[in-house]
Amino acid sequence: MDAAIDATAGQFELNEDQLAIREMAGSFAAEKVAPFALEWDKAKHFPEDVIRETGQLGFGGLYVKEDVGGSALTRLDAVLVFEQLAHACPGFSSFISIHNMAASMIDRFGNEEQRQRLLPKLTSMEWLASYCLTEPGSGSDAAALKTKAVRSGGNGSDFVVNGTKQFISGAGDSDVYVAMVRTGADGPKGISTLVIPKDAPGLSFGANEHKMGWHMQSTRQVIFDDCKVPAENLLSNEGAGFGIAMAGLDGGRLNIAACSVGGAQSALDKALAYTAERKAFGQTIDRFQALQFRLADMETELQASRLFLYAAASKLDRKAHDASKWSAMAKRFVTDTGFDIANDALQLLGGYGYLHDYGIEKLVRDLRVHQILEGTNEIMRVIIARHLIGK
Repeated sequence: MDAAIDATAGQFELNEDQLAIREMAGSFAAEKVAPFALEWDKAKHFPEDVIRETGQLGFGGLYVKEDVGGSALTRLDAVLVFEQLAHACPGFSSFISIHNMAASMIDRFGNEEQRQRLLPKLTSMEWLASYCLTEPGSGSDAAALKTKAVRSGGNGSDFVVNGTKQFISGAGDSDVYVAMVRTGADGPKGISTLVIPKDAPGLSFGANEHKMGWHMQSTRQVIFDDCKVPAENLLSNEGAGFGIAMAGLDGGRLNIAACSVGGAQSALDKALAYTAERKAFGQTIDRFQALQFRLADMETELQASRLFLYAAASKLDRKAHDASKWSAMAKRFVTDTGFDIANDALQLLGGYGYLHDYGIEKLVRDLRVHQILEGTNEIMRVIIARHLIGK
C-alpha cells in the first residue's frame, strides 16, 4: 500500500533554491501579468511579448537540459513556477506549461542534432511551441487518431501529412508544433511524432474558437493539407509517438494541477479581502460564522491540494513506479478542488463575484477547463483504477 506522503522533507518545507524560484516567478507574475490579465481576457489578447519575456527567466525550458539553454529544474521546482504564474492568470500559466511540455519532448526523445537545432530557440522563447494530439474525432481515445503522415521524396526524405488537430492552444501564434501523426497501422503502435514548423508548406489554422475561458490564448484547429515536413524532424523512431505522448502527459497533468492551485489561491485571496471589507448588519461579513466555515474549508482543501501536488511531483522526479498513478490522482483531485474553491469564492462575493472587474468569474471560467484537458478527470479515474485493480 502506498504511503500517503513519502518521507521527503522537500514535500513539507521548500529549500532555499525553491523559495527563490517561487519568489522570482511570483514577482514576475505580479508585475508583468496580474495588472493586465483582465484586460487581456476582455480583449482576447495573446500577450506574445510578455510570454517571450519569460525566456529571460529560464521559463522556456524549465526541465530541459542546460546544454541547450534549459534550466534543468525538477518537476517540483517547475510546479512552483506554474503555481505563481497562475495566481496572476491561469491562462497565461497554462500556455507556458504547454510550451514546456513540447520542449521537454524534444529534449527527452530527440537526437542530438534535433536538440541542438531546435531547443536553444525554444528555451529562450524566441520560438513558442504547441502540442498537437487531440483531433475532432479522437479526444480521450488518443490511440485512434487519424492524421496521417506518409514518406515521400528521395529515399523517404520527407513526410506528407494530412489531417486536422482540434483544441490546440497557441495555434497560429506558436512557431513550432509537436504533432502526433499516424505513420503505420491502426492503434498506438502506428503513431509517430513530428516537429512541424509554422512555415511548413500545407500547414494552416482554423478560426480562433469562442471559449468559456482562457481568453488570452488562442485555440484553433491545426490543419495539414499535403503538409511537407522533413524526415529529420521525426522524434525517436516511427511507431514511438504514442509512448512519447503518454510520457509527456504525466508532467503536463501536474503542471495543469499547479495552475489550478495558483488560480484557487488567487480566488481565496480575493474572497478574504472582500469579506474583510464588505459590511452587512453592522459588521464585516467575515465575522459571520457561516462564512468563516466556508473560508476554513476552502483553505483546508487548498492546502491539501498543494501537498498532494508536491508529493506527486516528487514521485515523478524520483521516477517512482507509481508516478503515473499519482500524477493522475493529483490532476483529478487538484483540478476538481481548484474549480470548487474558485466557485465558492464567487458565491462569497455575491453579485460582485459575477462581475468581470472583480476577477473571480474569470478564475471560475479559466479553471473549469483544467478538469477536461491533459486527459479528462473521468479518464484520470480510469487510469487510477487500472493501477489499483490491474489492466
